[in-house]
Amino acid sequence: MAGVNRTNGGVNLPALRSHNTALVLDLLRGAGAGGISRLEIAERTGLTPQAVSKITGRLRETGLAVEAGHRASTGGKPRTVLRLVPGAGHAVGIHLDRDALRAVRVDLAGTVVGERCAAVDLGAGAEAVVGAVAGEVEALVRGVRGGGGAGGAAGLPDPGGVSAERARGRNEVGVAGAEAGSTAAGAGSAVLGPEAKGVAARAGSSRPADGSLPALLGVGVALPGPLDHTRGVLHRVTGFPEWDGFPLRDALARRLGVPVAVDKDTNAAALGLAVAGERGSFAYLHLGTGLGAGLVIGGSVHRGARTGAGEFGHQVVQLDGPPCDCGDRGCVEALCLAAVARGDLAEAARVLGIAAGNLVALLDIDLVLLGGRTVTSAPDPFLRGVEAVLDERARRTGEEPVPVRAAPDELAEGAAQLVLAPLFGRADA
Repeated sequence: MAGVNRTNGGVNLPALRSHNTALVLDLLRGAGAGGISRLEIAERTGLTPQAVSKITGRLRETGLAVEAGHRASTGGKPRTVLRLVPGAGHAVGIHLDRDALRAVRVDLAGTVVGERCAAVDLGAGAEAVVGAVAGEVEALVRGVRGGGGAGGAAGLPDPGGVSAERARGRNEVGVAGAEAGSTAAGAGSAVLGPEAKGVAARAGSSRPADGSLPALLGVGVALPGPLDHTRGVLHRVTGFPEWDGFPLRDALARRLGVPVAVDKDTNAAALGLAVAGERGSFAYLHLGTGLGAGLVIGGSVHRGARTGAGEFGHQVVQLDGPPCDCGDRGCVEALCLAAVARGDLAEAARVLGIAAGNLVALLDIDLVLLGGRTVTSAPDPFLRGVEAVLDERARRTGEEPVPVRAAPDELAEGAAQLVLAPLFGRADA
């Protein structure tokens, strides 16, 4: 069972309770404003009515759920309907690109309630970039601490990443300008505060009784890879080798005092798409300042054994081709970006289509989604070009062509799901 740790034949009861709470929360979120009854929750989860009552009682006490009226039943008294309180907690999602940053604050339903954009330069170094990210988070969530704080709401599963307590208490890796416990911790610490205290009781409101803003559950950061998602450590980001080995997750967690999760931008986008309802197996191809892929296989984000899957842009398609910033030659990324730079979008789309065809042949996926600033600025040439290559491949193999669609530019929203999705039992969607 997902989320349940078994040792010596037994069940880890805290993990089981966390898993069951996530099941209930996911149903409440899916039900929307119309809500869902306790009986329906029991029927759909397989939990006993008593277990459902305990879980929903805790969620009501912490302000995460409220009664939303009654629904007629077949015999007996009307059923009380419960709904999620979307404003009971928030997460921040950050898309950190090579030259720009976009940050969003989203509620528990994934609705964007705040947004900021800023220029940034990954080449400016860790201290400057961490400071810039912290400053944007502070500006975005000013006052969010209110009656709650960093480490997750009472009754909620741990959203993953690194806890604020661990982040403050552990300083084995030196980080210039972002040292743990420093009184000059900078932008984030003064606003986000030192400790997680859960979501305060809200009496049916999206705010605590004292009028302060809801809890910040954490920050998700999506940026170019390669990187180690599990440890939140960057590898040799293409074009910026100085980031190799930098513990971005822990550095930001220490700076902000909240849980932080770090993943590749393409994985975050794929997670966001899957949470939003994209089904089956698909590839999200992102062409912007670089080229990468987020893979969803059988409904789950595929990161690989070392969380390095999806380095799509660095497959070699032209032996002895032009040099790539990764150190190889003839990479898809180098060829695509060169074609874009000289204004030949048709050639860029053709190369992208060839690489997409390799992916379709290798993984037998159902759908190819295209995104990234280069695609969104001129989607039609890329959709036509990639589709033409995949259609030609399908004619040769006698298969049905794999459809190609444009994806919304919502990488920051996907980054927020790195924090929110585990709360609903959907860490990989």
